[in-house]
Amino acid sequence: NGSLWNSQCSGGQIIKTAQQWGDQARAMYPGYTGRYPRMQLWHGTTDTTLHYNNFGEEIKQWTNLNGLSQTPAFTDHPQSSWTRTRYGNTGTHATVEGISISGVGHQLPMSGQLAYAISFLGLDAPGTSMSPSPSPSTSPTRSPSPSPSPSPSVSPSASPSSSPSSSPTGGTGACRVSATVNAWNSGLTEDITITNTGSSAVNGWSLAFTLPSGQTITGGWNATYSPSSGQVTATNVSYNGSIPAGGSVQIGFQANHTGNAGKPTSFTLNGATCTVS
Repeated sequence: NGSLWNSQCSGGQIIKTAQQWGDQARAMYPGYTGRYPRMQLWHGTTDTTLHYNNFGEEIKQWTNLNGLSQTPAFTDHPQSSWTRTRYGNTGTHATVEGISISGVGHQLPMSGQLAYAISFLGLDAPGTSMSPSPSPSTSPTRSPSPSPSPSPSVSPSASPSSSPSSSPTGGTGACRVSATVNAWNSGLTEDITITNTGSSAVNGWSLAFTLPSGQTITGGWNATYSPSSGQVTATNVSYNGSIPAGGSVQIGFQANHTGNAGKPTSFTLNGATCTVS
């Protein structure tokens, strides 16, 4: 209904404090005491349909509703010209996440956006099915719990096992790794997909690789990285420790470089050499 269009709002002329935006949203459902959903926000800096000012106003509102500071807990550049800020925590499943895309107008989605949205919603976690969703809504209110945990079927047993086959330390079976680098000036991001091509699940994994000379990791997602340069080991985090047979996990990192923005040439998963694709 075009009669309801608010040109002041769309033009980015309505500026409020975080508290004012939060109070306005809470006033829409007085007495509500439940939690508010996690939110992922995307906006192009040259959008003339919905002014870029609205991006900052949205962040104010959702951080306030969730009781968070407006100061980012984490900032990175997952792709060239993208700036991602996270609020509440630094991981993939942050409470509020905003992605600003430089030089882009009102023309989302962008290449790669879907994968980042799937990760934010936790739909790439082991054992997650894409089919039970009651409706194809893009609303963040459909988002899963902010603290996904691995399926009990892959959790280590709390008591000693009587059979070696039930050990929670996953194998050294076949694996395939693909890596994609997006580089700029003196920085880069690298997205890595680890695929278990073996016949049994890998429960607990470490991916080892050597960074090209001059690269230093400054942050990462879906894994812990140590050390930050040279021969690096990426280790699973709490929610992606199991890779089922035929399944895969996606990890990545941001790094500085001194001119060599290449990617590692070889990877080993739990000591076994992987095919690089």
